[in-house]
Amino acid sequence: MSTVVVACQTIKREVRLAIRETGVDFPVILIDSKLHNNPDLLHQAIQRQIDQIENVDTILMAFGFCGNALVGIGSPGSRIVIPRADDCIALMLGSYELSKNFKNEVGTYFLTKGWLDSEHNVLAEYECCVKRYGNEKAQRVMKVMLGHYRRLMVIDTKAYRLEDILHTTKTFADQMGMAHQEFAGSMRLLNKLLQGPWDDEFIVLEPGQKLAFRDMLAMLTQVNQV
Repeated sequence: MSTVVVACQTIKREVRLAIRETGVDFPVILIDSKLHNNPDLLHQAIQRQIDQIENVDTILMAFGFCGNALVGIGSPGSRIVIPRADDCIALMLGSYELSKNFKNEVGTYFLTKGWLDSEHNVLAEYECCVKRYGNEKAQRVMKVMLGHYRRLMVIDTKAYRLEDILHTTKTFADQMGMAHQEFAGSMRLLNKLLQGPWDDEFIVLEPGQKLAFRDMLAMLTQVNQV
């Protein structure tokens, strides 16, 4: 049986860590993380990549649903396995339920090194504002953009050195008047994606099937009722 992983570039370190932990040797295809800003373009890039994969039994999607970007994806010749996760946060925390619980608490903005590497991360936007408006106005602009967020949470996935980013994230949190916290991530869901079992934490699309919005909604609704 041949298997390929299609993953968001943002979580490439975590995917590689999960591969080391599980001992699998699946090839990994990365999708450009900046496409998250436009779910339609992200959908097109993912489907285009899937269409180029041939002679593979299973495609493992290291993605959350990402603003409905996965709705409609499918492969005529491969099974596709998708974790139950509304975004990548659940993949790095280890469960959708934990991610949902955090989001139901005080507004939390999550960061990892992968997000900070992105061209359009929140700190890069802040630096652009500083260059354009100066420190004082930039802080006002960013506080408006961050809206209801009251807490900056750095996920320690063990896929990178946490101390490499903590000074940066703590400084930003102080400037925005946000609480700063660190939380231990988990490779549990990514490891399970790589080696199974693919139970009710996953959607499994057989060859020829496409992900329907109702399927995605049913999975998330099921969790909300637990």
